[in-house]
Amino acid sequence: MTETYTRRFTAVLLAVHFVLVLIIYIYNCKAIFTRRNKSQRSHPDIKENLLYCSFFLFADMEGITGVMMVLCLIGLSNANTSPTINSVVHDVCEDAPIGTHVFTISATDAENDPLTYSLTAPNEDYFTVERNTGRVSVSMTLDREVFGSTMELGVLVGDGSNITPEKLTIILGEANDNRPIFQNSPYDIEVPENTTVNATLFRAMATDADTGNSGVVRYSIDEVTPNDGVSLFRIVPITGEVRLNGQLNYTALSTFYRLKINATDGGGNCCHDTTNYFSSIAFSFITVTDVPDLDPQFISIPYVGRVEENAPVGHSVFKVTALDQDTGVNDDIIYSIQNSTAEGLFEISETDGVISVLSHIDREVIVDIVTLTVKATESKANIHGFQASTTAGVQINIIDVNDNMPQFYKCGDKCVMESHFTGEVVEHMLGSVFINMTVKDLDKMVKTSLTLEGNHSDVFSVQPQFTTSDSVVQLQVKDPQKLDFEKIQQMVLQVIAIDGENNTFQSTATVTINIKDANDNSPTFMQNTYELNVAEHSPVGTILDTLTAYDPDTMDQGNITYKLLPDSILLYFDVEPHNGAVYVKNATLVDREFRSLYSATLQARDTDGKPGSTVLEITVTDINDHAPIINRDTYREFVKEGEKLELRIEATDADDSDTKNSQIVFGIVPSKYSDNFTIDSDTGVLTNMGELDREALDPKLNGMIELNVTATDKGTPPLSTMVTVIITVEDVNDNTPQFKASSYKFSVKEGQKGAFVGSVQAEDLDQTAEFERISFSIIEGSFGSFIIRTFAEEQGYRGNITVDPDIELDYESARKQFRLQVEATDLEQKKAVVTVDVDVLDVNDERPEFKPSDPVTVKENIASSGAVGSFTAQDKDGNHSLVYELESIKCRCNGSLTPCSWFILDPTGEVRVNPGHTVDYEECDQVLMEAQVVDEYTEKGENNSVTAGQMVINIEDINDNAPQFIFSDSVFVVVSESASKGTSVAGVTATDRDSGINRQIDFKVTAVQFRDSNNQTSDTRILFEAVTTQQKDIYIGIIQTSEALDISLKGKYLVTVSATDTGDLSTSTVLEIFAVDESYQVELTFTRPQTVVEENINEIIRALTAATRAAVEIASIRSDTAQASRVSGNTIIVAYFVYSNGTALTSNEVEKMISDPQHSLVLIELGLADIGKAPVIETDTDPVKYALFGMVAGLVIVMAVLTTSLMCTRRNYSRKLKAAKAMNSAAMVTSGNQKSGPVVPGTNKYTMEGANPVLNLNIDTTMILDMDEESSDVDKVSLNSSSYDKPNMMSIQEEEDDDNGPLEYIEPLGAALAQRGQKKGSDNCHIAFNNPAFSTTDL
Repeated sequence: MTETYTRRFTAVLLAVHFVLVLIIYIYNCKAIFTRRNKSQRSHPDIKENLLYCSFFLFADMEGITGVMMVLCLIGLSNANTSPTINSVVHDVCEDAPIGTHVFTISATDAENDPLTYSLTAPNEDYFTVERNTGRVSVSMTLDREVFGSTMELGVLVGDGSNITPEKLTIILGEANDNRPIFQNSPYDIEVPENTTVNATLFRAMATDADTGNSGVVRYSIDEVTPNDGVSLFRIVPITGEVRLNGQLNYTALSTFYRLKINATDGGGNCCHDTTNYFSSIAFSFITVTDVPDLDPQFISIPYVGRVEENAPVGHSVFKVTALDQDTGVNDDIIYSIQNSTAEGLFEISETDGVISVLSHIDREVIVDIVTLTVKATESKANIHGFQASTTAGVQINIIDVNDNMPQFYKCGDKCVMESHFTGEVVEHMLGSVFINMTVKDLDKMVKTSLTLEGNHSDVFSVQPQFTTSDSVVQLQVKDPQKLDFEKIQQMVLQVIAIDGENNTFQSTATVTINIKDANDNSPTFMQNTYELNVAEHSPVGTILDTLTAYDPDTMDQGNITYKLLPDSILLYFDVEPHNGAVYVKNATLVDREFRSLYSATLQARDTDGKPGSTVLEITVTDINDHAPIINRDTYREFVKEGEKLELRIEATDADDSDTKNSQIVFGIVPSKYSDNFTIDSDTGVLTNMGELDREALDPKLNGMIELNVTATDKGTPPLSTMVTVIITVEDVNDNTPQFKASSYKFSVKEGQKGAFVGSVQAEDLDQTAEFERISFSIIEGSFGSFIIRTFAEEQGYRGNITVDPDIELDYESARKQFRLQVEATDLEQKKAVVTVDVDVLDVNDERPEFKPSDPVTVKENIASSGAVGSFTAQDKDGNHSLVYELESIKCRCNGSLTPCSWFILDPTGEVRVNPGHTVDYEECDQVLMEAQVVDEYTEKGENNSVTAGQMVINIEDINDNAPQFIFSDSVFVVVSESASKGTSVAGVTATDRDSGINRQIDFKVTAVQFRDSNNQTSDTRILFEAVTTQQKDIYIGIIQTSEALDISLKGKYLVTVSATDTGDLSTSTVLEIFAVDESYQVELTFTRPQTVVEENINEIIRALTAATRAAVEIASIRSDTAQASRVSGNTIIVAYFVYSNGTALTSNEVEKMISDPQHSLVLIELGLADIGKAPVIETDTDPVKYALFGMVAGLVIVMAVLTTSLMCTRRNYSRKLKAAKAMNSAAMVTSGNQKSGPVVPGTNKYTMEGANPVLNLNIDTTMILDMDEESSDVDKVSLNSSSYDKPNMMSIQEEEDDDNGPLEYIEPLGAALAQRGQKKGSDNCHIAFNNPAFSTTDL
């Protein structure tokens, strides 16, 4: 039978091998033909004989017979004529679009075989060919400027048998596909302003790589910045020469020009009918340089300075400034004094224009004002060959200094200084004595006091006593009684004049008074002098005082007449002739500002005409009748913005200088710009408070600020005068152009040439034309796609951005957005840059797409109405409106997804907590939301996303659950005697629905009570403690004793255990622990020494447990002899036998149970004594052991035979049959250590990672046995019959009987293996291992 299967198996192998050889042959033939086709170019006519032979040598497993098979396959290819290529030159336009058919390969074949076409090197990547037609199309962009006028293309034409190679010549046609390129750009030059018109400034040159008319370049100037420079330049279209077309002017015109030069080719086409024109732009920056052609100019004129007399030589008085109007040249200025109204007083610094004192200044000698003519001359010659100059006037006011003492003069036709004066007086006469004396002080605004000295100074007084100007001095008789001619004829006095500001300045004059004899009974007044006061401009008739004279003559009493002397006083005052009342005669002439003090003589005459007189000193008191007078009608001042203004407003008041009527306070009338200025109320100096800014003014004012300055006295009522101050703030270029927006964003639809994109606006706050003009340019980001043009607006300038007329924007290109940098430049190159974002708009035809959403974490029980997360989608279209819709929401509860409504979705994509539901981590720990997004602006196609968006919301746990004890029906028992500190007596388990740290539990014993057998409960101290451990998600509390227990107590302990989590949430439970007292103590006596008993204690416990079926608690092990005899004598074990329900066995009950012979034999063998009568044990003969040893020896012999057979027969059929049967047996049994599938013992094939190579395999049986679908059915039937004809070879372990009898085994080997290893005295339990995948049949 074995030989039959061997022959069948050999036949199958031969058939399989034949098929494999045939396949290899066909494959090799194909490879040979392929190589032939590839090499046919060098061998067009070749005949091949292909011979392929395979030899097989088979031998059966006995090595007796052998079979050899030779397979020869011969292929022959017939000769054939190669195709002929007719045309090898073709014209192709270099601008032919990709995919365009450009020519067809023309080829013929003599046999009219179907032809195939293909391309090869060189340049095969630039074209594609249709295999069956020969139509050639462009596959890559062609460029005549790269390849030249011609290029080669390799082609292969085949007829199925032969291949003809050829190189085609492609003539590339010129198409205008290159722009002119400027050379040496940019063209930046400097040009003097006096350059002659028509002069060539520079030459712009551009080259074009194209040929013919397409490479001809013409030039033009597209734009000149600033715009008014368009007429100043022109360009020769052919040569590109830029020439000056108008006269430059550095001062009057711009100093900078930017030329936008355009170079355009002649256009051309090849593949298309439309002629293409290309152009390029280059910029030229022309800087105009200044030349000296203007005279210098004084600034800040008119010039007014001031200096005190007696100022030291070299003292700086004033500074003049002149500037060269040729600002680009800025020549040094030389200053000089051309003329002066007072020669030799002043000099000027040549370099800085400072005017200083040259010699001593005496105001009393010269006038109050000195006028200079100063000259400013440029240090270098101008373009005309001489030094330019200009002049200006400078007024210098000489300020008076009190440096002169008062002097006395005698005046006639002229006044002469004199120190001696004479006068006459009638005896006993009152009045003034004329002495022709005048006092003068050459200083300005002085005050002089006059006094009398001498032996007779008491007779006279000097008038006036004080004077502020040149005054006539008179002596007034004070004591006429001493004027007695009979006693004295002459009196000598000294008049002393003292300067009121400097009392060291004084002069003395001697006055001789000659006394005349007269009638002694003249009328007399009560006083020699009357001081009268009257307010100026008092009404006519106002009485100053009534003065009467006394005459002792009786006939003159009541008849005295009065008269004021001199007559000149009568213009102002008069006296009633009969009563002596002095009154105002002319209110207009009584003016303090004209004259403040009047001296008059009041004369009284008796009937005989004898006069008597007194002196009237009439002081005109001031009233505020004069408003201040400002010395100019209008003030005009020029100041550059940013500079300091300082202007002195001068005013005078004619009222009394000693009163408030003449004290002037300056002020500014409030107006629009008055807050920008301040004026010193005392000095009248007007200054600006802050920096003057021309741009802060109304442009309509043209820089002019008009202020009204008032000068007001302090009189009652106050009088004021107002003057207009016009301040012209001159503009400077201190402002950079400013865009009206920080950035701009525009959009433009694709495909529109020259389309308007948007406008940028900029303004230069400078107010003059030369400073505010702006030009725009795109300096970055355009990529040649945009242009900008500058236009003036009513306020500022506008730059219109448009698409380049030659450019079409393409949304599908890489650039859908442009970020332009637009620059605004004024004429002095102050610049500002703004970012302009330009979006290329597309038709809204794209569907929105969701962006990936990151997981969101939400705390449970959250009540917030805010968004917890959001869906985000994107739409490739620029204009879209996305609305989000909820598709579904599912919660993961206990590992499965179920619909829920914990969250809601806003149309904006924001996810919020549903206020009607509570998020509970313990119910569900995760939420999966699916949403759809819709584009409301979709114009074409579907408006929703292809796939729904998903969001994972992880619910975060919070500590909101107290621990929960897991119910257990366990009964806890403690043997009081054996329980020491740390003995585990009970256990509790608990879980917390929270997660993470919130679910960590700590157990603690909080109270202990004892309930005795009489059901009486009492509190005890804490006898137990809890130790917390963890197994996965369950926390275990091991209850241990904390001290020894009372062995006499009968009853149970009530132990209160609390479980507390990290959030201080806790739960308690009460454990019942039954106490086993000393009455259940059992003593077992063993005949073995204590050391032997301790070694065998595990086997003893096992035997006792098997006999009593109770848990054995060993309380103690002791020897019944002295400690020194532990190695000999008997041993006593004190034990307790406890059941799980809390009950225990007494000594009698234990004795009864272990007296059973099946248990007592084991215990007696272990040394137990005094428990019944033990049966005699035959220790010399053990038939079970002999049977075991015999079976093992037999198995070893069988295994040796089988192993030898397997090695000799090389996988014989018998072994395969046995292995298959073993597999079938293994497939019917489930083993705890199997991973999956049936196993095949005796092999080393692995079915999975980590599998047991012998006992745990998952391999197809037919594959292991080298049997495939072609195996004979007879083999399979034989195999199956062998597997099922015999009963299943499994070890069967019968259920234990009530008496716990020994295990029974069907096969002897199983029983032998079960007993193997059960050595005498072993500590291990009798444990039977059942391996369903390995049976005795395999052995």
